[in-house]
Amino acid sequence: MKPATTTLTDRHWNAICQRDSNADSRFLYGVISTGIFCRPSCPSRRPRQENVRIFNDAKAAMEAGFRPCQRCRPVSAFSSAVTETVIELCRYIEQSPSIPNLATLSHHCGWSRHHLQRQFKSVTGLSPRDYGLAVRRRRLEVQLHPTARVTDAMYAAGVTSSSQRYSRGKSILGMPPGQFRSAGRGSTIRVALAQCSLGSLLVAESDQGICAISLGDDPEGLLAEFQSRFSGADVEGPDSNLNDRVSQVVTLIEQPHQCHALPLDIRGTAFQQRVWKALQAVPPGSTLSYQALADAIGQPGAARAVASACAANRLAVAVPCHRIVRRDGGLSGYRWGVDRKRELLEREAKSCADTEQQ
Repeated sequence: MKPATTTLTDRHWNAICQRDSNADSRFLYGVISTGIFCRPSCPSRRPRQENVRIFNDAKAAMEAGFRPCQRCRPVSAFSSAVTETVIELCRYIEQSPSIPNLATLSHHCGWSRHHLQRQFKSVTGLSPRDYGLAVRRRRLEVQLHPTARVTDAMYAAGVTSSSQRYSRGKSILGMPPGQFRSAGRGSTIRVALAQCSLGSLLVAESDQGICAISLGDDPEGLLAEFQSRFSGADVEGPDSNLNDRVSQVVTLIEQPHQCHALPLDIRGTAFQQRVWKALQAVPPGSTLSYQALADAIGQPGAARAVASACAANRLAVAVPCHRIVRRDGGLSGYRWGVDRKRELLEREAKSCADTEQQ
């Protein structure tokens, strides 16, 4: 029941400090100052704790813009020759002033464009372009600290054209760079914690609507993860309106056919918002594959990008990414845990059957 990314805990940090090989199967860690992710047992120099990010698998680390370490080889399921070439391509993408196209990458490594695309995806789970965007997003997140100038941060992240800084930054981050830099600074967000049958529940609401719905095993972890994302906002406790919203969210979980039209403050790229809007059109009791969802938004070749958008969703049940399954009907990953996804789908199927019998 783990999300793709996890809050750094003392257990993680102790395993990294001790280079505990027993933890290699439990998590990976990325270092934002180098852009590299490693196994806990990696013999490389110990990073500063504030620079560490925790991931549950290599795909999640790559989606966040980190490339695999060449010393501990956290991506080990493929032949070393292929993996080494892909790692070199990752480094080349990172160092390029703009995201190189397939022709440029093909010339660099000697592979055909088709072979390159296929091997890159087989190792990383991403296309070269998606990895390039993830790298620039990670850099922007690092560079856009509260005292940074937006233009300097954009240039450092690889967006050098002044005419593209606003539009490209908004596309990468899902919001204007200045707004992202402030981490919600100047805004007030109300937060409520509750319990439901799936565990702990966090619901947060801005003046525009609900901006976060999270499920987890303990409320402290949910609150810590939320505060790290909105560190600049004035966080307040719930008012009567938010308490009503929490009740509506709990109803979505417990009685999925009693739908409520919740006001949502959806923060994501234009593509992500298209995917999330399509997800909201999938009725309770129904499921789609990533490919079917890509077809639904008119981009049949974007199944992997659709999967990444689903993984980036921060609004559990309100944007029902739990209704997306593999082509064979098997359960794919879920930010709030596959067991919770299974339970939500089973409830919806039962609720649908009960409604038909009435």
